[in-house]
Amino acid sequence: MTEVTAVAVITLLAVISPGADFAMVVRNSCLHGRTTGLFGAAGVAAGVLVHVTYTMLGVGLLIASSTELFTAIKLAGAAYLVYIGVRTFTARADLTVDLDAKPELGPLGALRSGFLTNVLNPKTTLFVVSTFTQVVGPETPAWHQAGYGLFMSAAHFGWFGVVALFFSDSRLRAAMLRRQKALNRAIGSVLVGLGVTLGFAR
Repeated sequence: MTEVTAVAVITLLAVISPGADFAMVVRNSCLHGRTTGLFGAAGVAAGVLVHVTYTMLGVGLLIASSTELFTAIKLAGAAYLVYIGVRTFTARADLTVDLDAKPELGPLGALRSGFLTNVLNPKTTLFVVSTFTQVVGPETPAWHQAGYGLFMSAAHFGWFGVVALFFSDSRLRAAMLRRQKALNRAIGSVLVGLGVTLGFAR
């Protein structure tokens, strides 16, 4: 599996897996409209860049200082992908979205909400670190790594932009949540396969 393919597949699975970012964007879109939802999506995308920045710096230092340590963390990242895949596959509880009436949320507030939700989400931290440790090697140029990070951010904005545009309709949101179990199983299966494949790859 090529670096680009690995980054694309893992990122897309991470993005569409229901979680805190999804719940926040859906909630804001339902309560305050599509524009507010789009600003929330932009905040999520900005938060991803924070994770990418510190991950790139840390992975670069690991490669420069110790190949063995980098390999150990790479295997830990693969194990995490398997773990989160199993957790996703076996998840039973439905994702809940708080739709209680709240004060009006402006664009800047929505941007801040999306940013903080993502930056403080340990799931995003682990996904970004796992992805980089699987695909980044000593020969990977820094501009390639930056490109991977920009793709991750753009993918988050693209997906959550779609969520904001279409899931402000309560019927569409309900239909999505009814299919959550099947979605979790599909995503979980692919993540387990990726973790095993990447863990044994050279």
